[in-house]
Amino acid sequence: MLRNLSKTIQIQKAKFATAAAPAPNTNPEILYSGLFINNEWVKSSDGKTFKTENPATGQVIAEVQQAGKADVDKAVKAAKEAFRLGSPWRTMDASQRGYLINRLADLAERDKTYLASLETLDNGKPFLAAYYGDVSALVKNLRYYAGWADKNHGKVLPTDGKYFAYTRHEPVGVCGQIIPWNFPLLMASWKLGPALATGNTIVLKPAEQTPLTALYLAQLIKEAGFPPGVVNVLPGYGDAGAAIVDHPDVDKVAFTGSTEVGKLIQRGAAGSVKRITLELGGKSPNIILADADLSAAVEHAHMALFYNMGQCCTAGSRTFVEDKIYDQFVEMSAERAKRRVVGDPFRPDVEQGPQVDREQHTKILSLIESGKKQGAKLVAGGGRHGDVGYFVQPTVFSDVKDDMDIAKIEIFGPVQQILKFSQLDEVLERSNNTEYGLAAAVFTKDLDKANYLIQGLRAGTVWVNDYNVFGNQVPFGGFKQSGLGRENGPYGLNNYTEVKAVVVKLTEKNS
Repeated sequence: MLRNLSKTIQIQKAKFATAAAPAPNTNPEILYSGLFINNEWVKSSDGKTFKTENPATGQVIAEVQQAGKADVDKAVKAAKEAFRLGSPWRTMDASQRGYLINRLADLAERDKTYLASLETLDNGKPFLAAYYGDVSALVKNLRYYAGWADKNHGKVLPTDGKYFAYTRHEPVGVCGQIIPWNFPLLMASWKLGPALATGNTIVLKPAEQTPLTALYLAQLIKEAGFPPGVVNVLPGYGDAGAAIVDHPDVDKVAFTGSTEVGKLIQRGAAGSVKRITLELGGKSPNIILADADLSAAVEHAHMALFYNMGQCCTAGSRTFVEDKIYDQFVEMSAERAKRRVVGDPFRPDVEQGPQVDREQHTKILSLIESGKKQGAKLVAGGGRHGDVGYFVQPTVFSDVKDDMDIAKIEIFGPVQQILKFSQLDEVLERSNNTEYGLAAAVFTKDLDKANYLIQGLRAGTVWVNDYNVFGNQVPFGGFKQSGLGRENGPYGLNNYTEVKAVVVKLTEKNS
């Protein structure tokens, strides 16, 4: 089970206290920057490239090949051929698919320090978070789905008459997978694991901000022994993503990202009635009742918002605190934010690195200014950190009202909003008064109150006395405009299988 990622880091650091923590490679060699099609590294058809940069410095890391529509056509053709009945992938034993996925996990574990270093360089997240959190989670998720490869099966069905009826769980086909920049490796595993376990082929597009780890993972897929065409990786921009969605030979699209883009994908997929799963935005309520362990609640609420520089779709970005403890909670939260260590993400003491790029940095600072102008009380932070890179001060607002922009818009940055409430029904109604429904949490010692709120909260995941606790076995996804479908666990397999009913007439015994 993948625990709260921030908690995992602390546990692992303690576990390995007797040994030296892995030294990051602060200047990892960029080994792969091309398009990965049919198990080969190729250049883009039109010769276009784009720059990926280090958000801690703003300096260019590498020039990456930029996929366009012609490249999508090539990748989909390769994936379709790999999915052809009679191909090595389609005739492979299910247990062998599991072996290959486990082999991929082995290789990722072998190269754990390099992968974490590359993720930190390209994304900006602290190295220890990438090492103990993201890469470890990648390995665990792949191993989980490797175990499912030969266990996802249909059923024999009792029917009227002299018939033998059963169901087959068959792969959907060619799957387009579009992943975000906030957890590039982890989100790649959430997409690849169940799709490969069920026998699909894949065209994966990483975010243009963070393509490097997905490209290295592509080489590991080849090294693991996956047949050509089974996984294709195309770095590029939204036009490449749109070409994947629009392609007539893509049978399913899985997307993690903003609600705005998710709506475009849903419209695009409608033309060919593609299967889709969407994991979209959130503005999640984190409800703190007066009887909660105050110190623990402050720390959990802090990590619920600030982890990964606030760039989490599940971020507890509306912290509702009961009036009886509100002032004390605000004071303690402001002090905790002021102690947060911001800086070079390769330093072991750093808790918060830069935002992913200039666009996000500008958006976050703009929303902080709107909070000030609309009357929220700034109690910590409130501006950029330093003068190099895309760093934002850990920021805390109190006296936040529901109609303020910072209480309605998904900021996706290190900006905590603390709101006051006095009654359970009141906070339940306010919590649900949003277009989103991804996650929620309740902190209380009263299980009756917790269960009342759990039943009323319209969210795909509700945590009690903790936050951001994920498990490979536990489904994840949203209500309302936070998405469609579920990832992880056996529910994740459902996204990548079609159920075929087979009815066989039984021959009557001759007399």
